[in-house]
Amino acid sequence: MGLNRLMNRERPAFAESLNEKGFALIPKVLSEAVCEALIQDYDDESRYRKTVQMERHRFGKGEYKYFTYPLPEIVQTLREDLYTQLFPIANLWMQVLKIDISYPGTLAELHAQCRAHKQEKATPLILKYGRGGYNTLHQDLYGDLYFPLQCVCFLSEMDKDYFGGEFVLTEQIPRAQSKAIVIRPNKGDMLIFATNFRPIKGSKGHYRAAMKHGVSEVSEGQRFTLGLIFHDATH
Repeated sequence: MGLNRLMNRERPAFAESLNEKGFALIPKVLSEAVCEALIQDYDDESRYRKTVQMERHRFGKGEYKYFTYPLPEIVQTLREDLYTQLFPIANLWMQVLKIDISYPGTLAELHAQCRAHKQEKATPLILKYGRGGYNTLHQDLYGDLYFPLQCVCFLSEMDKDYFGGEFVLTEQIPRAQSKAIVIRPNKGDMLIFATNFRPIKGSKGHYRAAMKHGVSEVSEGQRFTLGLIFHDATH
């Protein structure tokens, strides 16, 4: 099943979840073969523009690599197809929050806007965690222009390839304590979530709830994920 066909089938559920919770988990988007191919290519340095050792920057413990352009075909196709599914939701969020931003209908047009802000570097990445690995809570902004939704695809099987390593989201409502959401996805699943903030409907209209994401400590094994950010980076 093609991604757009799958997303169209799942649209009512994932659109409702995004609007109500700021995230949506879609099962079995990537096949076993695609997951394994992406993991096997992790050591092919020609595919990547930059490797980051997370401990060096106090981001956590683990490693990730940013793809270089041109992206692998599966990554490029996923990114383009997902964007066409998500930009209407992104524009709805801006509308209800009364933010004067309108996202274009294609990823190519978004990247033209990125170039105008000197954001030209690819942001899709593969993340690798071993025993003791984790990722601190953060947001993937990369510049002044950013798309308000992003995705992560889970390439390893929880409780088989690795233990621990739950995906963690936090939501900060103004003048309230943060809420933590812990997600335990399966291999091949895709999680869509807010990059920076999401709208929440209150008694006087919608307001922003800031969101961050991270990964809890891996107790055993290796955990690989594919991150899909739609805007490009300055460096």
